[in-house]
Amino acid sequence: MIDSLLTIGLVATCAIAVWSDLRTGRIPNVLTLSGLAAALLLRAAGGLDLLGGGLAGAAVALGLSLPLFLLGGLGGGDVKLLVAVGAFLAPSRLFVALAVMAIVGGLIALAAVIRRRALGRTLANVWRIVKTAILAALFRTVPRSPLPTLRTPGAITTPYGLAIATGAIVGVLL
Repeated sequence: MIDSLLTIGLVATCAIAVWSDLRTGRIPNVLTLSGLAAALLLRAAGGLDLLGGGLAGAAVALGLSLPLFLLGGLGGGDVKLLVAVGAFLAPSRLFVALAVMAIVGGLIALAAVIRRRALGRTLANVWRIVKTAILAALFRTVPRSPLPTLRTPGAITTPYGLAIATGAIVGVLL
C-alpha cells in the first residue's frame, strides 16, 4: 500500500513539475517541498527502515546536485525536485533514475543546441570547463575569467524537470 502511494505521489509531483517547468521555466518551491514532505510522511508511516531510505535518498540527491547548482550548471528548482525524487525513490532506485536523467537531459540539451545552431560554441564552452577543472585539480589553478553558467548571457537553458521526471518514472518502474 505504501509503495503504491509513493508511486502516485512521485508521479503527481513530477507531472506538475514538468508542466510548470515547460510553461514557466521554474519549478515552484511549494511543489518540491510538498513532494519531499509527502514522501517522508508516507515512508514514516511504513516504519523507520522506509523513512531511513527516504532520508538517505534525499541526502544522496542533495549531495550530487548541490555542487552542480553552486557551479551554476543546475537550477535551484531542479535541485529541490531531485531531493524530493530521492526521498520518494530511496538510494536503491535513485541511482538508476540519475543515470536515466543524465542521458535524457543530455539528449534534450543536445537537441536545443542543434536547434539553435550553437554546437560549436557549446562544445568550446564544455571544453573550457573540463580543461579548467583538470588544471584546477592537477595544479590548483584558478580560472582567469568566469566560466559559463546558466546565468551567462546567451546561455541555452533547457527544462531539466522533464529529464528528472523521466528518470524518476524509470526508477520507480525498475
